[in-house]
Amino acid sequence: MAFCKIQFIGNLGRDPEMRYTPSGRPVTEFSVAVNQATRNQQTNEWVEATDWFRVSIWGDRAERAAEQLRK
Repeated sequence: MAFCKIQFIGNLGRDPEMRYTPSGRPVTEFSVAVNQATRNQQTNEWVEATDWFRVSIWGDRAERAAEQLRK
């Protein structure tokens, strides 16, 4: 199994929601909005775009994220 580290810098779209799997493992889910601004080469104006990412965290980190993160 390979792991990659990804870092999103943005805003929470909503408060995290924690649940437990049938086996009792905690899972926390939330969304992150990442904004970027680019310059339109034809009009020379700034154009903003927002990308949304759905994040799922498992285990001990899921419980900590649910306690510490708020919109």
